[in-house]
Amino acid sequence: MDLRFAVQLGIIGLTFFMLINASAVLVLAERKIMGFMQQRYGPYLVGPHGMLQPLADIVKLLFKEELRPKAADKWLFNLAPILSVAAAFTAFATVPWGAETTFFGLLDDPVSLGVADLNVGVLVIFAVTSMGVYGIVLAGWASNSKYSLLGGLRASAQMISYELSYATALAAVILLAGSLSVREVVDAQSGYWLGFIPRWYVFLQPVGFIIYVIAGVAETNRAPFDFPEAEQELVAGYNTEYSAVRFALFPQAEYINMATMSAVATDLYLGGWHGPFLEQYGLGWLWFLMKVGLILFTYIWVRWTVPRYRYDQLMNFGWKWLFPAAVINLIVTAALVLYFNA
Repeated sequence: MDLRFAVQLGIIGLTFFMLINASAVLVLAERKIMGFMQQRYGPYLVGPHGMLQPLADIVKLLFKEELRPKAADKWLFNLAPILSVAAAFTAFATVPWGAETTFFGLLDDPVSLGVADLNVGVLVIFAVTSMGVYGIVLAGWASNSKYSLLGGLRASAQMISYELSYATALAAVILLAGSLSVREVVDAQSGYWLGFIPRWYVFLQPVGFIIYVIAGVAETNRAPFDFPEAEQELVAGYNTEYSAVRFALFPQAEYINMATMSAVATDLYLGGWHGPFLEQYGLGWLWFLMKVGLILFTYIWVRWTVPRYRYDQLMNFGWKWLFPAAVINLIVTAALVLYFNA
């Protein structure tokens, strides 16, 4: 087997492995952080400091009975969670997580740390993340339950509304970088202003970054925008009728989507793997992981501190405030780019 091909295969496998384990790590982190914020322990019995609790949860779900409502559509009911997870994994495929490397001279030509390096990577991310809503809508409809159906309909309306703001915010970054390649956007943020200020787009696009983060929370159906589930109103929303492994696939997709949103924010706004000290030793990917971890912590922090909005407040905020702000930010960015490049 060609060495370069083997290395690329290993990178793909490592990325897949990291995403699978990200959901387990995030479950543990969420419960630990939630416990700390609410002055209680969180998991502490299974393994040292409760670190094996996610494994216990997985084993429990594997051995639970698979149930399906009698009137549910068999094929779509089974297909829905698979679609959600498949879209979540695929969306990360065009997200690079490190600079090109020869692995300390092991290879003649450098390889990219990422699954696929496409020149239209940002468009692929848009397209694939948009497909994720199909799994949720199908889960709600195929269950033949009114609560599940309402959860699925809420998900579609919510994701369409906030996807516009999300895409418009990122369009401003594309204007600044002049490229749809995620790697080229990251490379455009290398270096420093005045010798010490990183050339990260978060400093040029603070409004766009805030819009992206808010829209990202809504896109992943996280509190305070978890209306597709809304247990106080819809029992458990679109996944009310799911159990065992099929149920587990939905939160796994949610956590992978959180990792993807955080990774995209890191690459497009926070300079990706660029940072002082580590990058010159080929360890820029550690900067990437630390930035992603900070955004994921913010996700968890917001969930356990901000109460859920009403559904009318969600739609009102998305259409009357967030989307107009994203459009104004894009227009101002376009005008400044034209002015300084003229």
